[in-house]
Amino acid sequence: MNQYIFLQRITGPAMLLTFGICALMDQWGVLNFGRSWPLYLIVLGVIKLAQRAALATAEPPQYQPGYAGYPPAAGPTPAPATGSTALVPTDTGITPTNDSGDRR
Repeated sequence: MNQYIFLQRITGPAMLLTFGICALMDQWGVLNFGRSWPLYLIVLGVIKLAQRAALATAEPPQYQPGYAGYPPAAGPTPAPATGSTALVPTDTGITPTNDSGDRR
């Protein structure tokens, strides 16, 4: 597993563990629970620094054409050689009809 992903997944449990330790220390009278907020910032900052370090040392992902079932991108389609410059092609094989179904 990628080290960055591991550190990202462990952030929540580390903060919950820090909260539990601070609550336990408050029960023992070692640390006042109201004064433990800098500890949360320190733990979160250390984890974020470790994530940045892991991301900086990771190799960039390689591009793989056709990845995940998608075909490789095709180039632009060539223009038709008919000499027509119309934006909307016209089909001369269809005869227009009016609302009553009669042919014009």
